[in-house]
Amino acid sequence: MNFLTVSSSLANGSLNLHSTVKRKLDGEKDYVFDKRLRYSVRQNESNCRFRDIVVRKEDGFTHILLSSQTSDNNALTPEIMKEVRRALCNASADDSKLLLLSAVGSVFCSGLDYSYLIGRLSNDRRKESTRIAEAIRDFVKAFIQFKKPIVVAINGPALGLGASILPLCDIVWASEKAWFQTPYATIRLTPAGCSSYTFPQILGVALANEMLFCGRKLTAQEACSRGLVSQVFWPTTFSQEVMLRVKEMASCSAVVRNHAALKPLGLTVKSSFLQQYWLPIKSSPEGCWKGWSEPVDKDES
Repeated sequence: MNFLTVSSSLANGSLNLHSTVKRKLDGEKDYVFDKRLRYSVRQNESNCRFRDIVVRKEDGFTHILLSSQTSDNNALTPEIMKEVRRALCNASADDSKLLLLSAVGSVFCSGLDYSYLIGRLSNDRRKESTRIAEAIRDFVKAFIQFKKPIVVAINGPALGLGASILPLCDIVWASEKAWFQTPYATIRLTPAGCSSYTFPQILGVALANEMLFCGRKLTAQEACSRGLVSQVFWPTTFSQEVMLRVKEMASCSAVVRNHAALKPLGLTVKSSFLQQYWLPIKSSPEGCWKGWSEPVDKDES
């Protein structure tokens, strides 16, 4: 993960992706963050355990909602990713049959909070970049290793890591207002969340390259036609449609059993393969940014 490159670019004033993304999201007239929805969702017993997500134990399934108090547009920080990992771990061990992941407000996830991350790099770049890279690795690994079906409800824009994790889930439903973008090349970052492997598998090489190298934005209908999303629903009834289907799935006693039965047929091998994307970070954390920092140093000189 090329955090030093991003840090240098931000310091020079040549790049501010998170601000650009925030302006794009805030500029959408229909994408006004609903504070009342956040307030109502947080009237929940999980408040004392999580700050930036809400976890609801429903009848037959666990519902995790991104509801960040510390970042804009549900952007991800190491702390938020840690909370999601904890919730996934808890859901894996309880009696729920599946997991529903969604978000409060009108933005699903705007990816990593780069402004926050770069601020943390100001003291000890090597130490902090390693901590951030490991947080991303562990976050993605939690999705890869989760043993129950994961259903994702995309209510609005999903960018960067918020889009990259979708192929690691089992079912993705989207609102008509949702769109998907992975602008990694814009900030000279390598694709995250195993997307350099999963996107070509699902979208085809040509479209995956456009998304990863050119930052092409996919509408919900385009994503559905190419297999990233399974169904698209009208925004006004999106929540009701999702909950109706999830409850129907949870009422079926064979859901977890059928999902588990698929593991020996290839998913276990694929899971092990995907995890190889993150193992080098642990053994050689400098590798996640060293190769990118040298060109920046030369440019600055």
